Amino acid sequence: MSGHIPVMLNEVLEMLSPRDGARYVDGTFGGGSYASAILEAADCQVLGIDRDPDAIARGQALVERFGGRLTLVQGEFSRMDEFTQSSDAKGIDGVVLDLGVSSFQFDQPARGFSFREDGPLDMRMSLSGESAADVVNTADDRTLTQIIARYGEEKNARRIARAIIAAREVRPVTGTAQLAAIVSEAQGPAALRLAIHPATRTFQALRIHVNDELGELERGLDAALNILEPQGRLVVVSFHSLEDRMVKHFLSQRSTSAPRASRHAPVSAPAHKAAFQLLTTRPLTPSEAELASNPRARSAKLRAGLKLAA
Repeated sequence: MSGHIPVMLNEVLEMLSPRDGARYVDGTFGGGSYASAILEAADCQVLGIDRDPDAIARGQALVERFGGRLTLVQGEFSRMDEFTQSSDAKGIDGVVLDLGVSSFQFDQPARGFSFREDGPLDMRMSLSGESAADVVNTADDRTLTQIIARYGEEKNARRIARAIIAAREVRPVTGTAQLAAIVSEAQGPAALRLAIHPATRTFQALRIHVNDELGELERGLDAALNILEPQGRLVVVSFHSLEDRMVKHFLSQRSTSAPRASRHAPVSAPAHKAAFQLLTTRPLTPSEAELASNPRARSAKLRAGLKLAA
Protein backbone atom coordinates (compact mmCIF):
# COMPACT_ATOMS: atom_id res chain seq x y z
CA MET A 1 0.00 0.00 0.00
CA SER A 2 1.14 3.52 -0.69
CA GLY A 3 2.44 5.65 2.14
CA HIS A 4 4.42 2.90 3.84
CA ILE A 5 7.85 1.50 3.03
CA PRO A 6 8.41 -1.90 4.66
CA VAL A 7 11.66 -2.12 6.60
CA MET A 8 14.10 -4.94 5.80
CA LEU A 9 11.48 -6.74 3.71
CA ASN A 10 13.95 -9.04 1.96
CA GLU A 11 15.59 -10.01 5.24
CA VAL A 12 12.21 -10.68 6.85
CA LEU A 13 11.19 -12.99 3.99
CA GLU A 14 14.53 -14.79 4.10
CA MET A 15 14.19 -15.45 7.83
CA LEU A 16 10.50 -16.36 7.65
CA SER A 17 10.98 -18.57 4.57
CA PRO A 18 7.30 -18.75 3.49
CA ARG A 19 6.15 -22.07 2.03
CA ASP A 20 3.01 -23.44 0.45
CA GLY A 21 0.31 -24.68 2.78
CA ALA A 22 1.74 -22.92 5.83
CA ARG A 23 0.01 -20.49 8.21
CA TYR A 24 1.57 -17.20 9.29
CA VAL A 25 0.75 -14.37 11.66
CA ASP A 26 1.62 -10.76 10.85
CA GLY A 27 1.11 -9.34 14.32
CA THR A 28 1.58 -5.71 13.29
CA PHE A 29 -0.35 -5.53 10.02
CA GLY A 30 -0.05 -1.76 9.50
CA GLY A 31 -0.05 -1.11 5.77
CA GLY A 32 0.00 -4.80 4.92
CA SER A 33 3.41 -4.81 3.26
CA TYR A 34 4.78 -7.86 5.09
CA ALA A 35 1.51 -9.78 4.78
CA SER A 36 1.33 -9.09 1.04
CA ALA A 37 4.93 -10.16 0.49
CA ILE A 38 4.38 -13.41 2.41
CA LEU A 39 1.24 -14.21 0.43
CA GLU A 40 3.02 -13.47 -2.85
CA ALA A 41 5.98 -15.66 -1.89
CA ALA A 42 3.94 -18.82 -1.24
CA ASP A 43 0.43 -20.29 -1.48
CA CYS A 44 -0.16 -19.87 2.26
CA GLN A 45 -2.53 -18.29 4.78
CA VAL A 46 -1.86 -15.11 6.77
CA LEU A 47 -3.63 -13.75 9.82
CA GLY A 48 -3.04 -10.02 10.08
CA ILE A 49 -3.48 -8.39 13.50
CA ASP A 50 -3.53 -4.68 14.31
CA ARG A 51 -5.02 -2.72 17.19
CA ASP A 52 -5.51 0.31 14.95
CA PRO A 53 -9.01 0.23 13.41
CA ASP A 54 -7.77 2.41 10.55
CA ALA A 55 -5.25 -0.29 9.56
CA ILE A 56 -7.93 -2.97 9.52
CA ALA A 57 -10.18 -0.77 7.36
CA ARG A 58 -7.36 -0.07 4.87
CA GLY A 59 -6.55 -3.76 4.68
CA GLN A 60 -9.92 -4.86 3.35
CA ALA A 61 -8.72 -4.27 -0.21
CA LEU A 62 -5.92 -6.79 0.39
CA VAL A 63 -8.39 -9.31 1.84
CA GLU A 64 -10.28 -9.18 -1.45
CA ARG A 65 -7.11 -9.23 -3.54
CA PHE A 66 -5.82 -12.44 -1.97
CA GLY A 67 -9.11 -14.32 -2.25
CA GLY A 68 -9.54 -15.46 1.32
CA ARG A 69 -5.91 -16.29 2.09
CA LEU A 70 -5.67 -13.16 4.27
CA THR A 71 -7.75 -12.75 7.42
CA LEU A 72 -7.69 -9.55 9.48
CA VAL A 73 -8.57 -9.03 13.12
CA GLN A 74 -8.48 -5.88 15.23
CA GLY A 75 -6.73 -6.30 18.55
CA GLU A 76 -3.38 -6.54 20.30
CA PHE A 77 -0.81 -8.98 18.90
CA SER A 78 -0.31 -10.26 22.44
CA ARG A 79 -3.68 -11.99 21.94
CA MET A 80 -2.50 -13.95 18.88
CA ASP A 81 -2.94 -17.24 20.71
CA GLU A 82 -6.60 -16.32 21.27
CA PHE A 83 -7.07 -15.22 17.66
CA THR A 84 -5.55 -18.42 16.23
CA GLN A 85 -7.51 -20.86 18.38
CA SER A 86 -9.52 -23.34 16.33
CA SER A 87 -10.43 -26.93 17.03
CA ASP A 88 -9.56 -28.03 13.50
CA ALA A 89 -6.57 -25.77 12.84
CA LYS A 90 -2.96 -26.76 13.15
CA GLY A 91 -0.34 -24.50 14.69
CA ILE A 92 1.33 -21.47 13.18
CA ASP A 93 4.43 -21.80 11.01
CA GLY A 94 5.72 -18.26 11.39
CA VAL A 95 5.16 -15.01 13.27
CA VAL A 96 6.49 -11.62 12.22
CA LEU A 97 6.39 -8.47 14.36
CA ASP A 98 7.34 -5.00 13.11
CA LEU A 99 7.38 -2.96 16.30
CA GLY A 100 6.74 0.72 16.88
CA VAL A 101 4.58 3.22 15.04
CA SER A 102 3.61 2.73 11.40
CA SER A 103 4.24 5.31 8.69
CA PHE A 104 0.48 5.76 8.30
CA GLN A 105 0.17 6.71 11.97
CA PHE A 106 3.31 8.84 11.95
CA ASP A 107 2.30 10.80 8.84
CA GLN A 108 -1.20 11.75 10.06
CA PRO A 109 -1.03 14.89 12.24
CA ALA A 110 -4.44 14.05 13.72
CA ARG A 111 -2.98 10.92 15.36
CA GLY A 112 -0.49 13.02 17.35
CA PHE A 113 2.58 10.79 17.00
CA SER A 114 4.80 13.42 15.37
CA PHE A 115 5.64 17.07 15.95
CA ARG A 116 6.57 17.75 12.32
CA GLU A 117 3.06 19.15 11.89
CA ASP A 118 0.82 20.39 14.66
CA GLY A 119 -1.94 18.07 15.80
CA PRO A 120 -3.75 16.87 18.90
CA LEU A 121 -1.53 15.19 21.48
CA ASP A 122 -3.06 11.73 21.12
CA MET A 123 -0.63 8.85 20.27
CA ARG A 124 -3.17 6.06 20.90
CA MET A 125 -2.66 3.21 18.44
CA SER A 126 -6.07 1.77 19.25
CA LEU A 127 -7.84 5.16 19.25
CA SER A 128 -9.14 4.36 22.74
CA GLY A 129 -8.00 4.72 26.34
CA GLU A 130 -5.66 7.26 27.92
CA SER A 131 -4.05 9.72 25.49
CA ALA A 132 -0.67 11.41 25.68
CA ALA A 133 -2.49 14.66 26.56
CA ASP A 134 -4.11 12.90 29.53
CA VAL A 135 -0.67 11.81 30.74
CA VAL A 136 1.13 15.14 30.43
CA ASN A 137 -1.75 17.03 32.05
CA THR A 138 -2.38 14.73 35.02
CA ALA A 139 0.81 12.82 35.89
CA ASP A 140 2.84 14.11 38.82
CA ASP A 141 6.48 15.17 38.62
CA ARG A 142 7.86 11.78 39.68
CA THR A 143 5.71 9.79 37.25
CA LEU A 144 6.45 12.06 34.29
CA THR A 145 10.16 11.94 35.04
CA GLN A 146 10.12 8.14 35.22
CA ILE A 147 8.23 7.80 31.93
CA ILE A 148 10.57 10.13 30.04
CA ALA A 149 13.73 8.67 31.60
CA ARG A 150 12.82 5.00 31.21
CA TYR A 151 11.10 4.89 27.84
CA GLY A 152 12.93 7.79 26.22
CA GLU A 153 16.31 7.16 27.87
CA GLU A 154 16.41 10.94 28.23
CA LYS A 155 19.07 12.30 30.59
CA ASN A 156 17.20 15.59 31.10
CA ALA A 157 13.94 13.85 32.08
CA ARG A 158 13.46 15.67 35.39
CA ARG A 159 14.03 19.09 33.83
CA ILE A 160 11.57 18.28 31.02
CA ALA A 161 8.93 16.95 33.42
CA ARG A 162 9.10 20.10 35.54
CA ALA A 163 8.84 22.29 32.43
CA ILE A 164 5.72 20.42 31.33
CA ILE A 165 4.12 20.79 34.75
CA ALA A 166 4.93 24.52 34.84
CA ALA A 167 3.45 24.98 31.35
CA ARG A 168 0.23 23.09 32.10
CA GLU A 169 -0.41 25.33 35.12
CA VAL A 170 -0.74 28.22 32.65
CA ARG A 171 -2.84 26.26 30.12
CA PRO A 172 -3.39 22.58 29.29
CA VAL A 173 -0.84 20.96 27.00
CA THR A 174 -2.98 19.61 24.17
CA GLY A 175 -0.98 19.90 20.93
CA THR A 176 2.13 18.27 19.50
CA ALA A 177 3.76 21.57 18.53
CA GLN A 178 3.03 22.98 21.98
CA LEU A 179 4.69 20.05 23.73
CA ALA A 180 7.65 20.02 21.34
CA ALA A 181 8.26 23.71 22.08
CA ILE A 182 8.10 23.14 25.86
CA VAL A 183 10.57 20.26 25.68
CA SER A 184 12.93 22.08 23.32
CA GLU A 185 13.07 25.11 25.61
CA ALA A 186 13.69 22.88 28.63
CA GLN A 187 16.55 21.16 26.83
CA GLY A 188 18.32 24.47 26.24
CA PRO A 189 20.39 25.77 23.30
CA ALA A 190 22.91 22.91 23.45
CA ALA A 191 20.22 20.41 22.45
CA LEU A 192 19.78 22.15 19.12
CA ARG A 193 23.19 20.82 18.09
CA LEU A 194 22.08 17.20 18.52
CA ALA A 195 21.47 14.95 15.52
CA ILE A 196 17.82 14.48 16.52
CA HIS A 197 15.14 16.99 17.53
CA PRO A 198 15.28 17.83 21.27
CA ALA A 199 11.73 16.52 21.76
CA THR A 200 12.22 13.17 19.97
CA ARG A 201 12.95 11.06 23.05
CA THR A 202 10.12 12.61 25.07
CA PHE A 203 7.58 11.91 22.31
CA GLN A 204 8.91 8.37 22.00
CA ALA A 205 8.59 7.84 25.75
CA LEU A 206 5.01 9.06 25.89
CA ARG A 207 4.03 6.88 22.92
CA ILE A 208 5.55 3.77 24.48
CA HIS A 209 3.82 4.51 27.80
CA VAL A 210 0.40 5.31 26.33
CA ASN A 211 0.38 2.09 24.28
CA ASP A 212 2.14 -0.11 26.88
CA GLU A 213 4.44 -1.19 24.08
CA LEU A 214 6.99 -3.02 26.22
CA GLY A 215 4.31 -4.91 28.12
CA GLU A 216 2.63 -5.76 24.84
CA LEU A 217 5.92 -7.04 23.44
CA GLU A 218 6.61 -9.21 26.49
CA ARG A 219 3.16 -10.79 26.28
CA GLY A 220 3.36 -11.08 22.50
CA LEU A 221 6.64 -12.98 22.53
CA ASP A 222 5.19 -15.50 24.98
CA ALA A 223 2.08 -15.86 22.81
CA ALA A 224 4.21 -16.43 19.70
CA LEU A 225 6.14 -19.19 21.44
CA ASN A 226 2.87 -20.84 22.43
CA ILE A 227 1.33 -20.92 18.95
CA LEU A 228 4.38 -21.77 16.83
CA GLU A 229 4.68 -25.28 15.47
CA PRO A 230 8.04 -27.07 15.79
CA GLN A 231 10.28 -25.61 13.06
CA GLY A 232 8.12 -22.48 13.10
CA ARG A 233 9.91 -19.16 12.83
CA LEU A 234 9.71 -15.98 14.89
CA VAL A 235 10.97 -12.80 13.21
CA VAL A 236 11.00 -9.46 15.05
CA VAL A 237 12.02 -6.05 13.72
CA SER A 238 12.52 -3.46 16.47
CA PHE A 239 13.42 0.23 16.41
CA HIS A 240 14.23 0.96 20.04
CA SER A 241 17.05 -0.27 22.25
CA LEU A 242 14.65 -1.37 25.00
CA GLU A 243 12.63 -3.43 22.53
CA ASP A 244 15.69 -5.00 20.98
CA ARG A 245 17.04 -5.85 24.41
CA MET A 246 13.80 -7.62 25.30
CA VAL A 247 13.76 -9.63 22.07
CA LYS A 248 17.43 -10.54 22.43
CA HIS A 249 16.92 -11.72 26.01
CA PHE A 250 13.76 -13.66 25.17
CA LEU A 251 15.41 -15.59 22.34
CA SER A 252 18.82 -16.08 23.89
CA GLN A 253 17.49 -17.30 27.25
CA ARG A 254 15.32 -19.85 25.43
CA SER A 255 17.86 -20.93 22.86
CA THR A 256 20.32 -23.76 22.46
CA SER A 257 23.12 -21.25 23.11
CA ALA A 258 21.78 -20.15 26.52
CA PRO A 259 24.38 -20.62 29.28
CA ARG A 260 23.95 -23.77 31.33
CA ALA A 261 24.06 -23.84 35.10
CA SER A 262 27.30 -24.98 36.69
CA ARG A 263 27.27 -28.45 38.20
CA HIS A 264 28.91 -26.88 41.25
CA ALA A 265 26.12 -24.32 41.70
CA PRO A 266 23.40 -24.91 44.30
CA VAL A 267 20.08 -26.27 43.07
CA SER A 268 17.70 -23.49 42.08
CA ALA A 269 14.73 -22.94 39.80
CA PRO A 270 15.33 -24.67 36.47
CA ALA A 271 16.36 -22.52 33.55
CA HIS A 272 14.16 -22.33 30.44
CA LYS A 273 14.26 -25.50 28.39
CA ALA A 274 15.72 -24.69 24.99
CA ALA A 275 12.84 -23.63 22.75
CA PHE A 276 14.64 -21.84 19.91
CA GLN A 277 17.60 -22.18 17.66
CA LEU A 278 18.90 -18.69 16.95
CA LEU A 279 18.73 -17.73 13.27
CA THR A 280 20.54 -14.48 14.05
CA THR A 281 23.40 -14.53 16.54
CA ARG A 282 23.73 -10.79 15.94
CA PRO A 283 20.86 -8.55 14.83
CA LEU A 284 20.53 -7.84 11.13
CA THR A 285 20.45 -4.16 10.19
CA PRO A 286 19.34 -2.34 7.03
CA SER A 287 21.69 -2.11 4.08
CA GLU A 288 23.22 1.18 3.00
CA ALA A 289 20.97 1.12 -0.07
CA GLU A 290 17.84 0.76 2.07
CA LEU A 291 18.93 3.55 4.38
CA ALA A 292 19.46 5.83 1.39
CA SER A 293 15.88 5.25 0.21
CA ASN A 294 14.23 4.99 3.64
CA PRO A 295 16.00 6.94 6.42
CA ARG A 296 13.34 5.84 8.93
CA ALA A 297 14.91 2.38 8.85
CA ARG A 298 18.15 3.64 10.43
CA SER A 299 17.50 2.22 13.90
CA ALA A 300 15.94 -1.08 12.79
CA LYS A 301 17.26 -4.40 14.09
CA LEU A 302 16.02 -7.83 13.09
CA ARG A 303 16.28 -10.93 15.27
CA ALA A 304 14.87 -14.35 14.49
CA GLY A 305 14.57 -17.82 15.98
CA LEU A 306 13.51 -21.30 14.85
CA LYS A 307 11.26 -23.12 17.31
CA LEU A 308 12.51 -26.54 18.30
CA ALA A 309 10.40 -29.66 18.76
CA ALA A 310 8.28 -29.60 21.89
